Amino acid sequence: MIALAVLIVGWACLSRFGPWPSYLLPGPRGVVHSLWDGLRDGSLPRAVLTSLHRLFTGYAISAFAGIVLGMLMARLAWLKAALGPLVVGLQALPSICWLPLALLWFGLSEKAILFVVVMGSMLAITIGTEGAVRAVPPLYVRAARTMGARRLRLYTRVILPASLPGIVTGLKLGWTFAWRSLMAGELLYISGGLGQLLTLGRELNDMARVMAVMVVIVALGVTFERLLFGTLERHVRERWGYDTPS
Repeated sequence: MIALAVLIVGWACLSRFGPWPSYLLPGPRGVVHSLWDGLRDGSLPRAVLTSLHRLFTGYAISAFAGIVLGMLMARLAWLKAALGPLVVGLQALPSICWLPLALLWFGLSEKAILFVVVMGSMLAITIGTEGAVRAVPPLYVRAARTMGARRLRLYTRVILPASLPGIVTGLKLGWTFAWRSLMAGELLYISGGLGQLLTLGRELNDMARVMAVMVVIVALGVTFERLLFGTLERHVRERWGYDTPS
């Protein structure tokens, strides 16, 4: 809390006494007023719900496809040799590069933004899952096969649970990439959502609105990281004995 208070005071001082005009760097009061205006007229809640719907839809697809593909690449050498370099190379590609391709394939539609979100986050989850599965001690697999575990049962009962801590880390990275991909798509394609509010703020030279939306994005990111991924990671670590339950 002290660090947050110092940050807000420093921000207010920069806005008031900085060398730039105040409209280029509005202070906390102007941003709070802009937040209140957005809440009062309903534009901010609508934008949040629109963006979260797209985010959860695209992220669910990314998580499922990324975990399955990562596990297969970790266990099948021929698939790793065929797709490994491609996955790593495409992961280095900025997510905004997928948008022109998505618009050509799907037109100005929700599918285009979902495609950008999926391609921006799925590969990070795939790489994280592959690394987590490869880190599973071979002794676990040999012991499971000795006791009769084969194929799907081996994956669901042994490999997947043993690699969960690493998979959760990959899911967290995929979540951040999904946010970035979503904002990139919404900024260039006016279709509602928080990205549209950012674009409107830029076009109207309303930096208070821009910074208000940025504050909302940061708050949502921290909230989901603490409530969703923080709880999941803590449960997994306690389940596997990395941490002791409080």
